[in-house]
Amino acid sequence: MIELMRTNDMVLISAIEALLNAADINHFVADGHMSVLEGSIGFLPRRILVSRDEAERARRLLTEAGYGGELKHG
Repeated sequence: MIELMRTNDMVLISAIEALLNAADINHFVADGHMSVLEGSIGFLPRRILVSRDEAERARRLLTEAGYGGELKHG
């Protein structure tokens, strides 16, 4: 799996998930349950992952939607 982005912004994660779902791009939000360990203060960022095969399409989709600046480079 390829990491597209890492953020603490739950609204951003919801928006990205909605776009990926609408485009039928399978994804996984890693570290989503870490809030139990951190005390729900938003200290640990969540990571949005997609399969290597879907990474380019997902990047293009998110860039076209205006989220290109949020994407992890490299």
